[in-house]
Amino acid sequence: MTPLRFGFELYNLFNRNQYESATLSTPTIISRVLREAKSHHTQINQGLREVDLSNNKISGNFPTWLKENNNELQVLRLQNNYLTSFQLPNSTHGLGFLDVSVNKFNHLFPENIGWILPQLSIMNISGNGFQGNLPFSLSNMTEILYLDISHNNFQGKIPRGFLKECYFIGSLKLSHNRFSGEVFPEEVPAFSGISELFMDNNQFTGNIGKGLGNLQYLLVLDISNSSLLGVIPNCIGQLPQLTALLLSNNSLEGNIPTSLFNMSNLYLLDLSANRLSGDIPPHIISAMPSIVFLQDNNLSGIIPDTLLMNVTVLDLRNNRLSGSIPEFTNIQSIGILLLRGNDLTGRIPRHLCGLRTIHLLDLANNRLNGPTPSCLGNASFGLGKEDSLYLFELRSGEMSTSFELGYALEQDSTPKKGVGGFFNSLLVLDPFIGGIMEKSTRTKIEFATKHRYDSYMGGNLELLIGMDLSENELSGEIPFGLGDLHKLHALNLSHNKLSGVVPKSFSGLKNMESLDLSFNRLQGRIPSQLAELSSLAVFNVSFNNLSGVIPQGKQFNTFDSQSFLGNPFLCGLPTSTSCYNSGNFFQEPDNEVEEDEGHINMISFYWSFAGAYVTILLEIISSLTFDSPWSRFWFYKVDVFIHKVRKLLFCN
Repeated sequence: MTPLRFGFELYNLFNRNQYESATLSTPTIISRVLREAKSHHTQINQGLREVDLSNNKISGNFPTWLKENNNELQVLRLQNNYLTSFQLPNSTHGLGFLDVSVNKFNHLFPENIGWILPQLSIMNISGNGFQGNLPFSLSNMTEILYLDISHNNFQGKIPRGFLKECYFIGSLKLSHNRFSGEVFPEEVPAFSGISELFMDNNQFTGNIGKGLGNLQYLLVLDISNSSLLGVIPNCIGQLPQLTALLLSNNSLEGNIPTSLFNMSNLYLLDLSANRLSGDIPPHIISAMPSIVFLQDNNLSGIIPDTLLMNVTVLDLRNNRLSGSIPEFTNIQSIGILLLRGNDLTGRIPRHLCGLRTIHLLDLANNRLNGPTPSCLGNASFGLGKEDSLYLFELRSGEMSTSFELGYALEQDSTPKKGVGGFFNSLLVLDPFIGGIMEKSTRTKIEFATKHRYDSYMGGNLELLIGMDLSENELSGEIPFGLGDLHKLHALNLSHNKLSGVVPKSFSGLKNMESLDLSFNRLQGRIPSQLAELSSLAVFNVSFNNLSGVIPQGKQFNTFDSQSFLGNPFLCGLPTSTSCYNSGNFFQEPDNEVEEDEGHINMISFYWSFAGAYVTILLEIISSLTFDSPWSRFWFYKVDVFIHKVRKLLFCN
């Protein structure tokens, strides 16, 4: 019986007993499984190398007897269960792979873990509630390649012995704990081969140490959401392999080192929510399209016109940038451009009409003026080249490590010939690929839709297409061509000085979910065709000069009066203003009437006024031709007036 076949049969026995004995406790089920297995396979203790009981409802204590009774056990997977007590066997064991992530452990982590399991190559204890300091015995795990202790309650400093003795570690995840102290204040030779270092969401303080400069093979560094101070050291920008650098939500200050923009492999740079100041370096020289987050800092100066040459996501929101939006040298890669909350002035450049891969454009809360470019309707906003997920998501992992480890641990030691051995290895390796090894850092973007500021990431971010030009000083009419942006989900033009009418072309925005035109100077009627927008969840035209009957039916039946406030000449539901006012009835406009019907009404008014004037004049003249007291009185007054004029002239 090969270890592979035995493992599959053990797994099937466990599932069968679990379903057939739903009333039995989990330890009882496991005991029955092993008894049945032993009755079928007399050599249960000779060759059991992998046990996978993950994604069940196993509760109680950690099954130490599995290791004690199986000296050749190499792989133990117990993730996503309900285990509450993590215990170790009394003697040293050669286990190489241990995954107890996402259980219910909430006690101190065993101090002797490194002495009992010194040969661990992969250990994942994330997603539990382990407490206390990291044990010093971790330094005895000299063969550790992958260690994930994230999402626990560990505290204190990282043991110096662990940093100096674990020579081969390639991926270390410390995220979401309460670790403190400085970050690599000195060089750590043992960590020189590490490729992924996740230290985010902890309580690290002080300056970033220059010891990071020794990590020449580092691909991903995440120290976001801590309490780091001081400046960003130039040595980070000199790491030749660095692909992702995340230092957001700290208290870092000073200028952005130019060396960070000169990294040839940079994919993701997140320096947001710090106290960085000064100018933005001119451009990224990375060989691949980059994602750059610089929002919520104190950056000043102008935006370099070369900044978008190789950038797919750029977030500069809430800084102190000034000047106008530049005529960017290259806009072919940009998918998300966020410039909200700065001090930008001037007009929106027509150059932005050439955006061919844009998903989100946010220029809100600046001092932009002038008309909205009519050619913005030519921008892609989802209609152009489809963007792949890699534009918005960074994936990384130790896939090669997991493959090699899986092969070493699970390959049957008995020599095989032909394809049988190949398929045996391939099947055994499958559980390792795409499991705990694969991690991703997803781009998370905040964008205002439906009267709130939400975060979007992953697939949801790719599906969101929107434009926000609100809180500026834009004037003139809303371009008719914006109705051609058929993939648009959110459009916000509120708090400007826009005039004219609501374009009927907006009826073509079939995917529109949020349309905000409030606080402008719009006039005329609300096009009844907008009621056909079946996806429209939020509609706001409050505080304009709109008039006439509010369209009814479909989506418009879901809007309350808040959507129409500040328009005294609007009537009908959901407002309290009746369309019957002093005997006058506001009729719905004919669908065939063009948007320039206001001019036609004025011409009719002038003709009516001239006709009334001529009619009154003719009536007065005709009344004087008849002999009547009124006509005699009129002629008498005329004679008196003429007599007085003559007397006045002769006297002079």
